[in-house]
Amino acid sequence: MKKLVVLTGAGMSAESGISTFRDSDGLWENHRVEDVATFGGWLRNPELVLKFYNERRRQLAEVQPNKGHRILAELEKNFDVQIITQNVDNLHERASSSQVLHLHGELTKACNLSKTIVEDIGYRDIKTNDTLGETQMRPFIVWFGEAVPEIENAIKIVENADILVIIGTSLKVYPAAGLMSYAPELCPIYCIDPKEVDNLPDYVHVIKKGASQGLEELRKILLK
Repeated sequence: MKKLVVLTGAGMSAESGISTFRDSDGLWENHRVEDVATFGGWLRNPELVLKFYNERRRQLAEVQPNKGHRILAELEKNFDVQIITQNVDNLHERASSSQVLHLHGELTKACNLSKTIVEDIGYRDIKTNDTLGETQMRPFIVWFGEAVPEIENAIKIVENADILVIIGTSLKVYPAAGLMSYAPELCPIYCIDPKEVDNLPDYVHVIKKGASQGLEELRKILLK
């Protein structure tokens, strides 16, 4: 089976009702990213950060995988599909994709401050008196400025790709944005996004559609 490697970003989950990471005004769900997605924001106001991710977790419990998620899961019948996602939701897993690597953490998990202890919490809230490993429990999220431990594993996956697909990501957030450069020289690369993605090389096949429609088109191409 050919290895189909898929890099997904916020646009992958937008059709499920999860807002993209940064809106046009630079805010995330009406909050400054610096306040809810940095360790400095956590130190300044941990109550706000916990409230923010508790709300995201409750929202996730109410939404469903979209057609794009399901198409990726169905493609496992024909390809060895490995998904690298920048998203912190669990919609790929809920659509039955079996190989998903989360670059930026997972909403349904919590950890201690040093991230050496990780616990699956499902959709429940984290409270200010919840501890894990003798520290305040925090969301298992890679915030801006923090290390991305899974990036080396992601690079290895991309280096072995037969086909690379990029869906719903602006390719502006590093180190994830640099993953495409690790694809083998003759590996076909497809980019699915309704918006213009800046600085794409000429050899990338662009499908200017949303995730679901774009994946329907791509599936036809791949299964020919």
